[in-house]
Amino acid sequence: MPIAVDIDVMLARRKMSVGELADRVGITPANLAVLKNGRAKAVRFATLAALCEVLECQPGDLLRWEESTPRADDVPQRDHETGVM
Repeated sequence: MPIAVDIDVMLARRKMSVGELADRVGITPANLAVLKNGRAKAVRFATLAALCEVLECQPGDLLRWEESTPRADDVPQRDHETGVM
């Protein structure tokens, strides 16, 4: 998925546990784990806002876009003489 979730980074910076964050945000630890591990298909703005409030951060501190498919110029090309990438 091209959206990476960095909740672990903010938890470490705030020295906060997943359980504490879940309690303070008002979601279950299981749902927070789904979000934190990048398995969520969506996140409500209200949940994102609550995460940002509790963690004292911006949405961009928690979510970032990553290119999902390599571009042609990023793929190593095989040397036709040696066969080495």
